[in-house]
Amino acid sequence: MRKLPVYLLLDTSGSMFGEPIEAVNNGVQVLLSTLRSDPYALETAHLSVITFNNSARQEVPMTELSTFQAPTLAASGCTALGEALSLVAQRADAEVTKTTAEKKGDWKPLVFIMTDGAPTDDLQRGLDEFKKRKWGVVVACAAGAGASTDTLSKITECVVSLDKADSKTISKFFKWVSASISTSSMKVDEGHGDVTGLGELPPPPPEVNIVV
Repeated sequence: MRKLPVYLLLDTSGSMFGEPIEAVNNGVQVLLSTLRSDPYALETAHLSVITFNNSARQEVPMTELSTFQAPTLAASGCTALGEALSLVAQRADAEVTKTTAEKKGDWKPLVFIMTDGAPTDDLQRGLDEFKKRKWGVVVACAAGAGASTDTLSKITECVVSLDKADSKTISKFFKWVSASISTSSMKVDEGHGDVTGLGELPPPPPEVNIVV
């Protein structure tokens, strides 16, 4: 069975302390319970969580939905977004099955990035590694006023912003991510191919602004 790999890259820097990180923890739980009630997602979607603060780390390796255990995230430190991009590129090399002449590999991974600040490390180095890989849709979310949409637009054309990094808004973002994964699962399951752009995803709720 070809899997649909999904990477969540989540900012756990100090500025996310308090309500924002609680909202992210709740958001991941909502995402899991929503996807587990979707037969298409259960069949194809696999999930991994990568966090970044002073450094990047893979909290949960690529795991099928039915056995995925959500990590409890805490906030501290800086914003090593460049390192997170390098790490997801390396993990995708190890975790995503490539298509060969003999058999079809996995679908192109979906990547959802959420950050509330500017990178504090060498973004370009990570970006160069990230761009060498083939991805499906990559969505970068600027949560709150401290995040730079200009920086995120270097990573992907699909940039969204949240006016506030509070529990209601972050929850709406994760619900939209769930719906996007569900839609992507259904498309690949029905043989429509990889999902590559925002236009193929459900429209986001009013709290999630598309940055053009």
